[in-house]
Amino acid sequence: MKVKVGILIIGVLVALNMLLAHVVCRWDMTDDQRYTISEPTQLLLKDINSPLIITNLLDGELNAGFVRLKKATDEMIEEFSVYSSNVSVGASVGDAVLETLDPIVIHERTSKGKMAQTTVYPYAIIEYNGKKTLVNLLHNQPGLSGEENLNRSIESLEYRLIDAVRRLQQDEVQKVAFLEGHGELNEHEVYSLTQSLSQYYQVDRGVLGREANVLDDYAVVIIADPQMPFSDADKYILDQYLMQGGRILWVLNGVKFSSDFLSSQGVTPIIALDLNLNDLLFRYGVRVSHSLVQDLQCLPVPVDVSNNPQQPNWQPMPWTYAPLLLTSQQSPITRNVAQVTSTMASSIELVGENDGIQKDVLLATSTASKITSVPASVDLSLGVGDESSFRYAYIPVAVSLDGEFSSLYAHLGAPDSIKTNKPLLKKSVPTRQIVVAAGSTIRNEWLQSQPLPLGYDRYTQTQFGNGDFMLNAVLYLTDDEGWMHLRQKEVQLRLINDKRAQHARVTAQIISIVIPLALLLILGSAIIVIKRRKNIKI
Repeated sequence: MKVKVGILIIGVLVALNMLLAHVVCRWDMTDDQRYTISEPTQLLLKDINSPLIITNLLDGELNAGFVRLKKATDEMIEEFSVYSSNVSVGASVGDAVLETLDPIVIHERTSKGKMAQTTVYPYAIIEYNGKKTLVNLLHNQPGLSGEENLNRSIESLEYRLIDAVRRLQQDEVQKVAFLEGHGELNEHEVYSLTQSLSQYYQVDRGVLGREANVLDDYAVVIIADPQMPFSDADKYILDQYLMQGGRILWVLNGVKFSSDFLSSQGVTPIIALDLNLNDLLFRYGVRVSHSLVQDLQCLPVPVDVSNNPQQPNWQPMPWTYAPLLLTSQQSPITRNVAQVTSTMASSIELVGENDGIQKDVLLATSTASKITSVPASVDLSLGVGDESSFRYAYIPVAVSLDGEFSSLYAHLGAPDSIKTNKPLLKKSVPTRQIVVAAGSTIRNEWLQSQPLPLGYDRYTQTQFGNGDFMLNAVLYLTDDEGWMHLRQKEVQLRLINDKRAQHARVTAQIISIVIPLALLLILGSAIIVIKRRKNIKI
């Protein structure tokens, strides 16, 4: 009877083991939920109906930080495969593929004190439906340590991978439009952003005209540093576009100045720039002030400090009118984005605090700022001046607006020149806007007929976060599923204290060797004593 029961138990265990082999059960017990895939990602993966192959190129002799990134990437791919049987790991690629990529060369000191050089390829290749894309796994922000950059890379891993999958999967491409007709930046001046946006959208340019529904087909309208006033007809078209759920990225200046005059003469007058948008933006909850912000945290510019024009002496001088704007870590638009460079930026005031609109500051000055009212003049030769006057902190320069907006034309009606057969909408459906009070943040420079990346400063040879900020802003405006919130994932960085670890190394080695041996000795002695006692009793 006992034998039959034993066989039955073994049979049940074998059957249960075979059943559970096909059932995946995971429980993320980490504090930061680093192994939990978001619901939007799960839903997207479940809709994958063709083979999705992800090849992790991060391999070879890696240091501890890159080993973490490789392991996190492999685990993320494994998590993806839990929700879709079509997800698989790609085979290793040949040297011919690696030669087409830009590697990262790591110089570090070994435990023996020698310098070692390692070449790594922090990329993943994703293939789907005959299309292929390359994903950069490494988030590299200047000013951060290697450990911090690698940790931020792990934080953004799900977003980077799933963003690439979405681009490969999408059949219909949304359209965005750069507005023209008010002295906005031309195609060359927004070339860098246009190239980035073209990975996700069809990018058009055009004037508004008089048709009220001219913007209906566009997911986002971008207004890039206009210099001339908007007519009532233009404002009505934008207002009603917003009321029916349209999204607008406003990049505006509050002051007018001459960059050519500043470059040639070193001085320029500044006056208020009237775009005839104050009433419209005020109705939506913001005011772009007619002033300039100055900041001690700023870009340097070369200034000739010589008194002899024949022998110029160019020296870097801080230019407080070119503030390096801080990015909010609370918003998915700006989290883990480097500082944003700007020139001649204005401040933004939030109005209508109880209007039901969620207002989040995206860009702000540092803790040593001041505001210059207009009219005034900007002189490069004056330098910083009295530092004690920089007593303001965190002056808003860019904000996002979320909610239901009231129409400026609710009680005014449509202008006579507008052609429309639609009723006037007095209140919007839930929608979004972003207002940036610095036209320079969206403009890229050119060098020898080649466009420079948006946010690249030629003088300091530093890449700032303008490109990431502007791309994220447009992605956020079109994000109805919550993909951008994946950028807010946080993984705690737990660094090892090297000095303490080295000091405790011998102790740890003794404990790891001596204690197990001591336990074995005690256990063996106990067994011998027990056996001897049993023999004595017998």
